[in-house]
Amino acid sequence: MSETDLIRQWNTTRWHIIVSQIAPTLLLAFTVWMLVDGLAETSLAVRVAATGILLASGILGAAAQYAAATEGAAVVQGLRAVDAPGPLATRIIAMGWGVNVVRFVTPTVFVVVFIALVLALFAGL
Repeated sequence: MSETDLIRQWNTTRWHIIVSQIAPTLLLAFTVWMLVDGLAETSLAVRVAATGILLASGILGAAAQYAAATEGAAVVQGLRAVDAPGPLATRIIAMGWGVNVVRFVTPTVFVVVFIALVLALFAGL
């Protein structure tokens, strides 16, 4: 691929990463709001359903983010192979480490938040 094609792919991949974070983030925030509004005092079935929705959304969101970030890493690798990359390509290469944040840190944060929400739903913590 040419440098221009790789940069175009980077922009697409970056957009996919951003979009893949919107729904899970909104769902987690909505769940916190629902906890404040009394979700932890509802029936067990409702709390289990809420947990299942959070878990499914988190798994799908993490999978989408991981896939997009892995594609981003491949683009960075491709840009590194370009002879005399331009200024934009050089900046993308320099920021390439950020895809690992999306691949590993973001899912870890989701797991921590998910555990906290499960504790709030079932243990009243």
